[in-house]
Amino acid sequence: MPDRQDAPRTAWHAMSLDEAMAKVESSRDGLSDDDASSRREQHGPNRLKQEKGRPWWRRLLEQFNNVLMIILLVAAVASLFLGHTLDALAIVAVVIIIALIGFFQEGKAEQALESIRNMLSPQASVLRDGKRQTISAEDLVPGDIVMLESGDRVPADLRLLEAKRLRTEEAALTGESTPVDKQTDPVDEDADLGDRSAMVYASTIVVQGTAQG
Repeated sequence: MPDRQDAPRTAWHAMSLDEAMAKVESSRDGLSDDDASSRREQHGPNRLKQEKGRPWWRRLLEQFNNVLMIILLVAAVASLFLGHTLDALAIVAVVIIIALIGFFQEGKAEQALESIRNMLSPQASVLRDGKRQTISAEDLVPGDIVMLESGDRVPADLRLLEAKRLRTEEAALTGESTPVDKQTDPVDEDADLGDRSAMVYASTIVVQGTAQG
């Protein structure tokens, strides 16, 4: 189960199945529970890193922490001391408008990031000790054998080991409007993301078929 940070360094899509399995030190029967627990302690949970959110008032104050805003505020104060009250008010109004635009744009960006986190599959079907189990997607570790079927949201980036009539929806990643056919054979290392047919990616949807990865 290669993760997003690992993908640029390791060309999983160009590896043979045996090479990929050896890379993560796994087998077709999956990991043991003890091995999976040890790897989770080593790698941490399978989720996007989340920084501590900023309170709204701090996000608003930070809009004034740039050179342009400081210059405008200084100009407003200078205009006020020179008796140009209307000019001072106009500058303050511009400052407030700029700050509010930045405030709301950053708020939307944080909401978008949170929605991406919520898109990750909450559960995953895996093989552990050769037995199929349903676990929290956060408990997935490198080397887990993940089972996929139609309707599933892919819980992590996966190198496919088996694929039967598998098609996934990857529009959010590649812009491709139609489902993409998947297979298990390695592809060229320089293949574009949309052409890496031996891979499926976290948060994409299985629209047809079954697979292991």
